[in-house]
Amino acid sequence: MPALIAAGAVVWRRSPSGEVEVAVIHRPRYDDWSLPKGKSHAGELLSVTAVREVAEETGHAITLGRRLGTTRYLVPAGEKVVHYWLALATGGDFRPSDEVDELRWLPVSEALELLSHLHDQTLLAGIGGLTAVTATVLLVRHGDAGEREDWHGDDDLRPLTAAGYRQAKALSALLPLFGARRVYSAPPLRCRQSIEGLAADLGVPVPEEDTPAPAGDLCHPERLTRAEPDHAERRQ
Repeated sequence: MPALIAAGAVVWRRSPSGEVEVAVIHRPRYDDWSLPKGKSHAGELLSVTAVREVAEETGHAITLGRRLGTTRYLVPAGEKVVHYWLALATGGDFRPSDEVDELRWLPVSEALELLSHLHDQTLLAGIGGLTAVTATVLLVRHGDAGEREDWHGDDDLRPLTAAGYRQAKALSALLPLFGARRVYSAPPLRCRQSIEGLAADLGVPVPEEDTPAPAGDLCHPERLTRAEPDHAERRQ
């Protein structure tokens, strides 16, 4: 098992001219230029780590996008594994600190030249056309609802278990990190229960999407709960 688990992001924005710029930070302790990242707290979801660490190191809020992969390298404590997402900067201001004393927004080509470590360069070089994505749809399977054979009644009325409600609560914290602003549910009660906490937090209704599933297969992917960022209408 790696000695250290961390998470971070390739944070990007568009310049006034429309060019993609990415955030590169300078760490005086190491005198290097790197991508924002940091160690995960005990029990913390890696996506939460990425958002928190970017905010701490850059002062910017972000919306997570696609998972970019991991980097692995050795540090004095052993192997360090860092999980990365692509992330859109949504606002904030950088303030220098002892940990990060400079932030630069650079075109990808210039950022590749400035980054000190090959693993960061490799990660950044792989973003390709990912910044051209204009819509995100998050498909979420309903939380735990027990075994179908243990429920005596209309299967569409089979509710979440206590574990399922805990999973729904976790979704309410997780999905906004990816920009969820609208939610939809398949008809089964367990699907609506999985997403109604998030809908309440967002102050939005939960329309039903009654897409038929194959007979006897109420957990078919077409009957999943769905959450969308508010820009999803620009679907390509």
